[in-house]
Amino acid sequence: MLINKSIFREYDIRGIFEKELNEHSVKLIGYYLGQKIGQGNIVSIGYDARSHSPLLRDYLTSGLNASGCTVLDMGMVATPVNYFSNYQKIKDLHPKDSTHYPLPTTHSMIDASIMITGSHNPSEYNGFKITIGQSPFFGDDIYRLGDAITHDQNRVIPDNTAKIDIDVKTPYIDFMVKEFAHLKGLDKNIVLDCGNGVADTVLTKIFDTLELHYTGLYCEPDGTFPNHHPDPSVEKNLEDVKAALEKDGDIAFAYDGDADRIAVLTHRHNIKGDQMALLYAMGMENPTVIGEVKCSQVMYDELERRGAKAIMYKTGHSNLKVKMKETGADLACEVSGHIFFKHRYFGYDDAIYATLRMLELIAEGIDLDKEIEALPKVFSTEEIKVETTEEEKFLIIDKVKELLQNPPGDFPKILNIIDVDGVRINFEKGWGLVRASNTTPVLVTRFESTDKKLAKEYEEKVNKLIIQAKERL
Repeated sequence: MLINKSIFREYDIRGIFEKELNEHSVKLIGYYLGQKIGQGNIVSIGYDARSHSPLLRDYLTSGLNASGCTVLDMGMVATPVNYFSNYQKIKDLHPKDSTHYPLPTTHSMIDASIMITGSHNPSEYNGFKITIGQSPFFGDDIYRLGDAITHDQNRVIPDNTAKIDIDVKTPYIDFMVKEFAHLKGLDKNIVLDCGNGVADTVLTKIFDTLELHYTGLYCEPDGTFPNHHPDPSVEKNLEDVKAALEKDGDIAFAYDGDADRIAVLTHRHNIKGDQMALLYAMGMENPTVIGEVKCSQVMYDELERRGAKAIMYKTGHSNLKVKMKETGADLACEVSGHIFFKHRYFGYDDAIYATLRMLELIAEGIDLDKEIEALPKVFSTEEIKVETTEEEKFLIIDKVKELLQNPPGDFPKILNIIDVDGVRINFEKGWGLVRASNTTPVLVTRFESTDKKLAKEYEEKVNKLIIQAKERL
């Protein structure tokens, strides 16, 4: 069975169960990842609520064992709990109900972790988010891994599902309860929509211990996602949580399938990731904050005005984690609700931690609606996706850059161009963005202006340029 090279993506490995992620391909992925991690090293594995995740865990374990790694199994967890395992001493991860399992004593810390998750994708999808040495394994590393595997497709990996059970959820819960002990008994009615993902493998246990008042929707993990799709960036998926908030809530939170992405809802606002970053930064002294290229200019300007340092960088959770390490940033964000805290935390995207930091702001008396409404008013389009092909998407971006050197006579006046990730064109009263998605064969565009008509004009003029670029290929 031939392995489809398209499963090796910029930020992770992802594909359809059985068709692309099957016994043959996943065993080879485990084997070659194990070679990369190193013989004798220790790997922790966790998985999401999809019915095929435990089977993929077994295939992956066989591959890792064949490469000489030791596998620790944390069971069904949220992605941030998986990330958390990379920062814990192995001796502290004994399962309470199976102390007879001897944990390895050769290493004090885990060398790598792999999270088996399809995140917010449809239930037939699954994939692997990989961390090695506390750093994301992504980009060229994943592509090279794909090359090695596709050149060795006939290798047969024997079954060997030997693994050692560990408990990462308990130390994670203990950490959160200790870190946010001052929230105990907060007098707010909180609505939580877990979307039948894995957020509630830890979430309500933390809330119960902190004696927080909450209404939980779809907390039971169910990888068929029977109530709504677990993608809180899509408005229709928020209908139930909005209704519950309206009925008897003060604040609401919704989570994606693996709980690394959050939506924050008040009675008046669906607070986007770049707005969240401004709120979180209020609790930090002169922070450095990284935003992706899709973030509003309001965020960058407001951060600078308040004495923070704002950095614009590439989209993608792996890119932002690497940039945070490089710059020593305190916080990073994506508009879609990935929030990364280095300030008082470990520097990865964790929607559960982000929930507690938002409740902390509320406990300190910050009025979220008032803060959002005090921001300069701009008109933004949603992300608009332009379908193309994997082969053409980056070529179109290059052609757009070329055309911008001598734009059409009726094109809005360009102040400057930022090309850190695609093309972000700054105009006199706003900006337009064209970038190639790293995960799908589409171009992503977004436009913003202080004038609603101008936002539409920027969109029309840039889209004409994209069509022109396509025609000239």
